[in-house]
Amino acid sequence: MSDQTKKKGLFSWYFNANLLLRILIGLILGAVLGIIVGPSIAVIQPLGSILVNLLKMIVMPLVLTSLVVGAASILPKELGKIGVRIFIYYMLTSALAVSIGLLVANVFSPGAGLQLSASADAAGKALTQPKFIDTLIAIIPKNPFGALSSGQVLPTIFFALVFGIGIAVIRNSEDERLAKSGETLFNVFDGAAEVMYVIVKWILEYAPIGVFALIAVVFGKQGASAFGSLGLVTLTAYAGFILQIAGVYGVFLIINKLGYLKFFKGAREAMITAFVTRSSSGTLPVTMRNMNENLGVPKKISSFTLPLGATINMDGTAIYMGVCALFITNAVGMDLNMTQQLTIILTAVLASIGSAGIPGAGAIMLLMVLNSIGITIEAGSAVAAAYAMILGIDALLDMGRTITNVTGDMVGTILVSKGEKELDMDKWS
Repeated sequence: MSDQTKKKGLFSWYFNANLLLRILIGLILGAVLGIIVGPSIAVIQPLGSILVNLLKMIVMPLVLTSLVVGAASILPKELGKIGVRIFIYYMLTSALAVSIGLLVANVFSPGAGLQLSASADAAGKALTQPKFIDTLIAIIPKNPFGALSSGQVLPTIFFALVFGIGIAVIRNSEDERLAKSGETLFNVFDGAAEVMYVIVKWILEYAPIGVFALIAVVFGKQGASAFGSLGLVTLTAYAGFILQIAGVYGVFLIINKLGYLKFFKGAREAMITAFVTRSSSGTLPVTMRNMNENLGVPKKISSFTLPLGATINMDGTAIYMGVCALFITNAVGMDLNMTQQLTIILTAVLASIGSAGIPGAGAIMLLMVLNSIGITIEAGSAVAAAYAMILGIDALLDMGRTITNVTGDMVGTILVSKGEKELDMDKWS
């Protein structure tokens, strides 16, 4: 942080400190204090409730604005072979990613035995879900504004994508009036999305305090046994990230007769940058340079596929949402049937499109995935406590999901370039 951006005043020591460090300190202090004080620590629960309400406040506006901008950014004239190929690749790998997330979560069962359901009246309720075909039909909203105001996730996603594509069409219309209107609409939603990102940053400034309170209450009631659950969910998520990177992407490279180790050597700078910065968008300049200079991808392809990938291809986020959804349901004693897990896959794939390439966006989108299977976060509930545990280690999980996101963008870009016979194979010899 530069001297120009450092805040001054009574609480400058707090705001100028690294956010990741503050959240981790809040997590540790909350756990320690909760164990020492015991159940009576619940008196600070309102501090955690504030964080829960702030997060719920931002979910639907963030989903709408970011998805509209993402869809509107895809120019119709670019939706030729390259656009179709990269889009299919992104959707396919996202579906595989969330499936891997659910697979490893079912194998490791993070959160099982934590029994947070005993800590809140709202937990442990049976979920009554409609048939999967009814869920698909219900994606199309009868009233998009009603869906938005009532927090119906899938219908809002559908409307945002259709509306965004409509904006993209008129933005590129030969009719000057339509093109101007489309550009105006795009700028409005783009500006609104940027405002949402700013608000998210503000909320994250409060997150260490909220996490401290929520975690303290959890450990006050659960004791030291909760530490094992956090370690297990981290292990589970990283098992999913490794399977996606080494397995899915590696298989795609091998099938296309491209050197597995050669890719990692040429892409390692972008991968390390992604891991450290936790931002797909922030890593984009490094990603594009690695593609062009190290791996022989022409700029005319990478300039389209990589920014698009940073917007809509969030495989690591999809894995994270699958793992964390299972962790939360296990922690509060809820059993998910196959229909509900299929709903998670569908929602996570669509939600990953709207997960902005900024640090911490996945934690917001996780709320949307939970909502899709009938789980809402209410202040004082076991679900809120389980979510707070995830948020406490979110930065650590964010590192893994971001490197997965960026790696997926690069592999997809390489495969499209090779398919178009534009890849410089001399770089791979």
